Amino acid sequence: MVIVNKNKQMNSVGIGTRVINFLVDFLLIFLLTYAAYNGWTFYVTYYDFTYFPFYEFLAAVTFLYYLFFEGIWRRTPGKWLSLTKVVSANGKKATFGQIIVRSAVRVVGIILIDSLFLPILGKTLHDFASKTYVVEV
Repeated sequence: MVIVNKNKQMNSVGIGTRVINFLVDFLLIFLLTYAAYNGWTFYVTYYDFTYFPFYEFLAAVTFLYYLFFEGIWRRTPGKWLSLTKVVSANGKKATFGQIIVRSAVRVVGIILIDSLFLPILGKTLHDFASKTYVVEV
């Protein structure tokens, strides 16, 4: 799909690029989650803090990771590697509200369920809900 901005045309990325983005980002998210989880379990063990399961850390880190990177630069490390970015439907910079919706739907929809909407909607659920696209830089 081609998105037309007043100044230039932008090409929407394909599934292969999105898979590379996901793999790079998920590796970083997993490492951050593992570090946060192990740090927290230290406090649980020695200071009797409340225990939280790993999947809750994974959900929180995933949301914060995408919110941080896409909220500031509209790109995650995976998108930097593949030279892509997030834009709104009109081809302009995505708003912070759109980034919040993308991040929340991504966590709630979980990546596998989110990707099932690709053949139906022509894009992932988090892109559809936030009215954004991932395009080449």
